[in-house]
Amino acid sequence: MWEIYEIIRPRDVCIAGVARTLMGGLLGSLSSIPATKLGSTAVACALERANVDPSLVQEVFFGKVLSTNLGQAPARQAALGADIPNSVVWTTIDKGTIRTCTLINLLVFAATMIAAQSIQTGVNDIVVAGGMESMSNAPKYLAQASIGSRLGHDTIIDGMLRDGLWDVYNDFTMGICGELCAKQHKITKEEQAISYAIACTCSLIGGHRSLTLSFSPSANTVQVSGGRGKPPTLFDKDEGLGKMDKKFPSIAFEPSKLKNLHPSFKENGTVTAGNVSIIRVFPSTVLVDSDGAAALVLVSGEEAFQLGLQVIAKIKGFADAAQVVALANQKLLGLDPVPRQRSGKYGVAAVCNGGGGAFALFLEHMYVL
Repeated sequence: MWEIYEIIRPRDVCIAGVARTLMGGLLGSLSSIPATKLGSTAVACALERANVDPSLVQEVFFGKVLSTNLGQAPARQAALGADIPNSVVWTTIDKGTIRTCTLINLLVFAATMIAAQSIQTGVNDIVVAGGMESMSNAPKYLAQASIGSRLGHDTIIDGMLRDGLWDVYNDFTMGICGELCAKQHKITKEEQAISYAIACTCSLIGGHRSLTLSFSPSANTVQVSGGRGKPPTLFDKDEGLGKMDKKFPSIAFEPSKLKNLHPSFKENGTVTAGNVSIIRVFPSTVLVDSDGAAALVLVSGEEAFQLGLQVIAKIKGFADAAQVVALANQKLLGLDPVPRQRSGKYGVAAVCNGGGGAFALFLEHMYVL
């Protein structure tokens, strides 16, 4: 392990620990657990895997979009729940819109970029970054109730839709934004279904199987209370993606059907239920992975050496953009959507916010868990 430190500089941003909860479906197995508790679970697990005592953490950056009804300072709640001292500085990040499990990714990206900057500039040496969400617990709003309910019907506003899935500038659903992008960049329905949605979903299902079989240390089980004196249940697999596996024939993913789906947002459109974030595909079955959290422990190269930590990877670069969509980005940059190397030294991860914006991280692999 010590040879690694010969290629790590003092201000390099090193990933020493990473963890996530397993992902629960909308109104599914994790719906009884608040997002802050899921966040605490991920943070505690990441610190344990990094072999870093919570008392050494200098700052916490944690993302949460649907933060209504959680109480003050969600990031602080997640940090304190993982035994990080109450003297540690914290910041809650609200960035982007909710796009099912993509939400956790974009919150982690946003928090990681800010945390990395604090290490690069010498402000911090040990930082926890991550994101958490529970779409299941997004409340409904009675927006006019505080000024008194008068004669007539009151309107209940869906918090998840209003604050996560709606274009506030043009007053339409995010699906229409997808249609506008597809029209501008001449992206056909077939390209979205065949070149992207089918390939991505097959890759995810394959990755889900290999994750379960060979890389389970990346995911952390969650204990769900049984209630009324019943024993707790151990939630030990991703709920939504697991249901799309062919082990569940009644709702198995069938690529041929994806090609024939009707447009979801406009007549003669290109965006279907199969190539957007899944909320409900089948009337009685929730397939979205919408509840969960993820966390990273970032340390400076100098601190990693001093503490003798195992470095998983270095963050070599990062950037964000005002507007990026996956297929449009591939066309503009001439990118091959199919990875050619599975065990390379360098890698890039990127995610679209959904509400305008995107993040990308460039990593150098250093150590195999």
